Amino acid sequence: MRVDKYLKVSRLIKRRTIAKEACLQGRITINGRTAKAGSEVSVGDTITVQLGNNTLSARVLKLTESCKKEDTEAMFEIL
Repeated sequence: MRVDKYLKVSRLIKRRTIAKEACLQGRITINGRTAKAGSEVSVGDTITVQLGNNTLSARVLKLTESCKKEDTEAMFEIL
């Protein structure tokens, strides 16, 4: 799954366009490497998101194309 889509579906970032822009600015990393919007994410990867002064690290637990708001917490684990 593309990283921008995963961030939107898991609700780590509210909109896919914002996730894409963050990737273009180099604010998203996957396993320590700067990610492009089309970079693939797989189960077990660590995603780091830097927005403003906040830094969030999460481990991917599950990949789904769509998800209810209540089920998004099962998609990642905050580190």
